Amino acid sequence: MSTRDDMNAALRARLVPALRSRGFRGSLPHFRRILANRIDLLTVQFDKWGGGFVLEISRCVPQGVTTHWGKEIPPGKVTVHDVHPDQRHRLGSSAPGEDGRWFRYDDGTPAETVAAAASAALTEADQWWDAGENRP
Repeated sequence: MSTRDDMNAALRARLVPALRSRGFRGSLPHFRRILANRIDLLTVQFDKWGGGFVLEISRCVPQGVTTHWGKEIPPGKVTVHDVHPDQRHRLGSSAPGEDGRWFRYDDGTPAETVAAAASAALTEADQWWDAGENRP
């Protein structure tokens, strides 16, 4: 069975290069792509009990985010967790607020296979980020 260290290594070998090729910066677990009209965000959110993770995405204005309590998060520091929950999307979910696809590595699936599946899921993320300017 793969460990969290195995999974992190596989994500660094597979997912991180796929994100870099799309123009993302950052490191596990938080990534951002700063564009002229928006910032695209992705976070690898691990299961607190271990053995799996989801990919959660969002976007915000190019100036970053001001939280509901007034804290300003600049463009180079903003993460998915700084964006209001109703403006986030978990890959594999069919509607806002629904749980997404859990990428499991505690079930005997090799970490490399899980990382490949996570990388393939970036197609859904690309579609979500690019779908309409009506999203924040």
